[in-house]
Amino acid sequence: MKAWLLYAERDFDWHRNEQWNERTLTQDLELTIIYGSMGAGDDFLEGVAKKVVPFSLNELDDILYRQAVLKDCLGHEATIRRLYEIAVDAQETERKSFYWGLTASATSVLHSARDLVQAYLVTLEKLRQLADDDASSFESPGFRRFFAMVRDELPDEYFATVKHCLKDLRLNGGVLISAQPGRGNKGTHYVLRKPHEPDPNLIHRLLARRPHSRTFRIAERDENGARAVSELEARGINHVANALAQSADHIKSFFAMLRAELGLYLGFINLRNSLVKRGLPVCFPLPFPIEQRRQKFSELYDVSLALRMDRAPVGNDADANGKEAIVVTGANQGGKSTFLRSIGIAQVLLQAGGVVGASAFEANVATGIITHYKREEDVTMKGGKFDEELSRMSEIIDHIRPHAFLLSNESFASTNEREGSEVGRVIIDALLEAHVKVCLVTHLFTLAKGLSNDCAFPILFLRAERREGGERTFRLTHGEPLQTSFGQDLYRGIFSEDIEESGGAGRLTVPS
Repeated sequence: MKAWLLYAERDFDWHRNEQWNERTLTQDLELTIIYGSMGAGDDFLEGVAKKVVPFSLNELDDILYRQAVLKDCLGHEATIRRLYEIAVDAQETERKSFYWGLTASATSVLHSARDLVQAYLVTLEKLRQLADDDASSFESPGFRRFFAMVRDELPDEYFATVKHCLKDLRLNGGVLISAQPGRGNKGTHYVLRKPHEPDPNLIHRLLARRPHSRTFRIAERDENGARAVSELEARGINHVANALAQSADHIKSFFAMLRAELGLYLGFINLRNSLVKRGLPVCFPLPFPIEQRRQKFSELYDVSLALRMDRAPVGNDADANGKEAIVVTGANQGGKSTFLRSIGIAQVLLQAGGVVGASAFEANVATGIITHYKREEDVTMKGGKFDEELSRMSEIIDHIRPHAFLLSNESFASTNEREGSEVGRVIIDALLEAHVKVCLVTHLFTLAKGLSNDCAFPILFLRAERREGGERTFRLTHGEPLQTSFGQDLYRGIFSEDIEESGGAGRLTVPS
């Protein structure tokens, strides 16, 4: 049995290796906060989110498949949580069972596996009952296939047959084994045989002729004889014990996979519920093929910031459909980095098949989501900040593919304006020529103005809004780059606070 709720025809690779930029992506977009919200205090759910969310889907059909499953989950949350509890109960059943394994005797393996399968039957019956009660209300291809599989593979005849077999495997009437003489008259081809069914007519059983047989008895203190009989019995039941143990393992792995796959959707439900409780909009994003350039959104906000704040963050609207890049400039502390993070998180959630923090969001699928953010000074002094930035960019170039999405935050601001702009322009032009979509936040006026004046690719320019008097609205508006980032606003704000605290007698003294 296969759950197949994350992909239409395959399982998720839960043992996948970490991607080359996964830690950087998690750090720059603050995805840890989102994983925590998806877990809602459950370490298992948080672990599932960490494993699945950054592993982006590149196929449009896979994204739409997960979205359809998630819509069913949101519409039947109580049923999904009950289904998840069934999977958890199954795993708890296995943990409470006695240990059996390859090192145990065939008899102990048989009895332990039999008891475990017997316990699993109760859970399987609950699963079948849930499918009978609620399957008709689900609409997604994923759940329709799942519930059809449950009904097909767990019919009433299955439970009757398994219960009968488990009853026989208690071996209350002894063990019936056949064998053949082998080399040196040693026994070979030991096979556990099904016991004869007793005649239901009592009189026939009493009057029936006994089959011809030879019998020998072992003395009570004959330890070697008892050991030999035990070995004969073990040879006879070995294949059956292994087969039953494999059946138990199959049921165990099915419920483990079901729990993990449902865990992702429960995580998305927890995330959505947390955002809705804060009065924030949440939507299903609209994905487009890789080759198209789609980027349009309304009330897009930084989900990680929203989860940390007591009030709703400012949302932004933009239409970058048909654009190869978005360039964001404007006032310091005007919300540029927050916007960049919001669009990056939305892209990650879109390509995980989840919901997005916006009232509407559409984007083309990217072959990779990559970040290049400024870093603090290297405390080990192995190199300067500019060297470190170039090193990380070199690693990105080694891994990036056409139609990837690069999020750049203040790249090359660690050097002077002229040098940083020249290096940035060469790299951005090369990326755009390689069909890489770029979202760039920069204070380098020469770089931004150059892209505005003579770039061969269509670009959307956004600017952090600043009102008269220096007030920041944290909204982005359409606007060409300005030569100033209005750092004097911050200067006046800092020193005016110092003056007020000193009773209005503030003075700036420059040491000689």
